[in-house]
Amino acid sequence: MHPHCLSHAYAYLAPEMEKSNFVDQIRVFCKSGHGGAGSKHFMRTKFNAQAGPDGGDGGRGGHIILRGNKNLWTLLHLRYYKNVIAEDGQYGNKNNMTGRDGKDIIIEVPLGTIARNEENDLLDGEILEDGQEFIWVKGGRGGLGNKNFATPTNQAPEYAQPGEEGSEGWKVLELKVLADVGLVGFPNAGKSTLLSSVTAAKPKIADYAFTTLTPQLGMVEYRNGRSFCIADLPGIIEGAAEGRGLGHRFLRHIERNPVLLFLVPADSNDHKKELSILFSELKEYNAELLDKKFIIAISKSDMLDEELKLAIEKELPKNIPHVFISAVSGKGLQELKDLLWKELQPA
Repeated sequence: MHPHCLSHAYAYLAPEMEKSNFVDQIRVFCKSGHGGAGSKHFMRTKFNAQAGPDGGDGGRGGHIILRGNKNLWTLLHLRYYKNVIAEDGQYGNKNNMTGRDGKDIIIEVPLGTIARNEENDLLDGEILEDGQEFIWVKGGRGGLGNKNFATPTNQAPEYAQPGEEGSEGWKVLELKVLADVGLVGFPNAGKSTLLSSVTAAKPKIADYAFTTLTPQLGMVEYRNGRSFCIADLPGIIEGAAEGRGLGHRFLRHIERNPVLLFLVPADSNDHKKELSILFSELKEYNAELLDKKFIIAISKSDMLDEELKLAIEKELPKNIPHVFISAVSGKGLQELKDLLWKELQPA
């Protein structure tokens, strides 16, 4: 099984979990800790009231850190986590004592999470591996105590640094579905029916609500106990790249699928045009998506005779493998699995 699918496998083994709680985007206000101020202090001894500077440094402000967790598959646990505020660093103290660092806040997220700065929409980072961490919002540095400013000409500095301020602002977490195969097609293409047919006898399908949309993830059992992960993503419609319909909320989920399976129904009025629209939407959103491996499946093909099949084949791109299938009768499903498995193998 593809390692990125492991995080999703738990969803199918936990029927007691809410199945309508897939959250793919979270907006939070983050504030890292301020650094503690350095200390301005002078050592006092029995014989010398000012024996020299001994002010310690301030502690670092708390970071806000993201950490990957393979056992999570949604951002649901962060839904009400609107304000993330890390602890300030403590002041430095006498006797060269450094102040304690502010406590870091660690936010655990599923694999496939990307973090952005809402203000400029720049990518802060992404989490792809279990246990992977990065500092999302850095805490302020602690100020230096006056001991650091002593010189031969100024042996009693009356100055210590203030702590550096932390950072604050609105941040966004987005989850991209990590699956081996992305299922792409118009709403009437029969994607859900196909997924139900190619998953195990006890369907391992989890329904998650993306507002009014319902993507599905399924584990497809292949030969000799092997399996791969397939994502039935919401139907693409013309204009999605400009934000109509699902817009980018859908399209970003197919960025990580190494293989895209285009599903076109046999009873489509124009197979060539339908494929053209699908490819056009992908290109408009991100031209790099066209570098992926593609397979075309003609669904509902139990209604076709050989003559109609030949007519449809003439409309299909010559350089993309295709297969005629019927989720109802099971026709062509094993051939489709074989084709998908072959394309999933590294070159």
